[in-house]
Amino acid sequence: MSKVPMTKEGSQKLRAELEKLKTVSRPRIIAAIAEAREHGDLKENAEYHAAREEQGFAEGRIKEIESKLSNAQVIDVMQIDNTGKVIFGVTVEIENVNTGKATTYRIVGEDEADLKELKISITSPIARALIGKMEGDLVQVQVPDGLVEYEIIEVQHI
Repeated sequence: MSKVPMTKEGSQKLRAELEKLKTVSRPRIIAAIAEAREHGDLKENAEYHAAREEQGFAEGRIKEIESKLSNAQVIDVMQIDNTGKVIFGVTVEIENVNTGKATTYRIVGEDEADLKELKISITSPIARALIGKMEGDLVQVQVPDGLVEYEIIEVQHI
C-alpha cells in the first residue's frame, strides 16, 4: 500500500484520539462489561450488549487509526522553504477572477478535510488544480456550474 499524505497536525490529532481510546475508553468499557456480567443472565442484559457493542466500535476505531498512521507520510510544511509554489500542507489564498471573491484554503489529507475550517482534501478538484502552481498563476477548476478561473494570491507555510 502506498503512503498517504498527512499533515503534522492531522497525525497529532489521530495519535491523541488513539491514546484516549486505549487509556480511557477501553478500560471504561471493560469495567462496564465486567459490571454487566455480574448482573447475571447475559441473554437479556441490555447493559452487557450495549457495552459489547461499544467495545466493538472502539476496537474498530483503534485498528482504523493504527492503520492510517502506519500508512501515513507525515509532512510538516514548516520544514519546507516557501518558494511560492502550491504543495501539500500549504495555506493558499485564491481569488475568483470573475467575482473578485478571495478565499483561503489549507490543503490537507483526505481524513483531515473540513470545509467549515477551510481545509480541503488533496484529492479535491480545487486542490488538484492548484498543486504545482505558483503565486500569481491563473488556474481553471471544473465545478458543477462550469469552469471557474482563480488567481493564486498567496502561498503560506503556516
